[in-house]
Amino acid sequence: MRRSARICLAVVLLISAAACGSSGDGPASGGGAGKAGGKDKVTAGVIAIVDTAPIHLGKAKGFFDKQNIDLTITPVQGGAASVSGTVGGQFQFAFGNVTSLLTAAERGLPLKVVGNGVSSTGEQGKDFSAVLVKADSPIKSAKDLVGKRVSVNQQQNIGDTTIRASVRKAGGDPSKVEFVELPFPDAPAALQAGRVDAIWVVEPFLSQAVAQGARPIAWNFADAAPNLTVAMYFTTTKTDPGLVTRFRAAMDESLRYADTHPDEVRDILKTYTKIDPGVLAKMNLPRWPTQINRASVEAVAKAALGDGVLKREPNVGALLPAS
Repeated sequence: MRRSARICLAVVLLISAAACGSSGDGPASGGGAGKAGGKDKVTAGVIAIVDTAPIHLGKAKGFFDKQNIDLTITPVQGGAASVSGTVGGQFQFAFGNVTSLLTAAERGLPLKVVGNGVSSTGEQGKDFSAVLVKADSPIKSAKDLVGKRVSVNQQQNIGDTTIRASVRKAGGDPSKVEFVELPFPDAPAALQAGRVDAIWVVEPFLSQAVAQGARPIAWNFADAAPNLTVAMYFTTTKTDPGLVTRFRAAMDESLRYADTHPDEVRDILKTYTKIDPGVLAKMNLPRWPTQINRASVEAVAKAALGDGVLKREPNVGALLPAS
């Protein structure tokens, strides 16, 4: 079996994503991207959420042009699509949460993190991720989630891993929480209808749910680790190192700019999301430091291993960049 076919089959079997596309007609993922007007033509697979505002802002500000990169941002549905698209050659770079990347690395997929993507604010009550209950719910803290049904957008991922951390921190038994899958947009209605006891959502769904009367009882990202690195940008191990260096330089400038220009972040969100303007003005923004918090990645890896999401201790150092 040809090597490219083996990679596609592995991705389909391991992460239940769409089959890999042929790399013959699209941008190259190994030796470098195609050329467009003297610039490297690069495609990045990115979820259209608040977390990814910096890459959109960086493209608009010309930070990628400065690095001789002609960037195309392609929306994807989630971490599995980001991983399969990158391994299959559809993207040179993509955005994925820590647990998705740890899981992919455990399964032997040839991925390498390029740099930081988004981080928790680390502040209770002022983060962009929370566990919510109905206003009149008897649930007062994460400890009370034991024996309850809690929605997450995807099981065996960063949502349930960090919620278990909240439960453990509050003195409860995380193994006795029942998780059910619900897309973020559907979660608030399911909570109000009583189909679940609690929901995990991120912005803008967090602010939307609170506006509808939901009440936060745990800030799971802030509970999991101080200043948690939530997601990162990554590529394959075959991507040209020079291109990786330039992409990271552009992303670092984009992250720094987004972290210090919240008004422009809210403006750029209007171009690729459909967030209600009232919610957009009030919602909590994440942090966008350029440095990956390695200790927090290791904490997530340890928690995922203990909870059975990972089957063996991951080599975090091999996945992350040297500095």
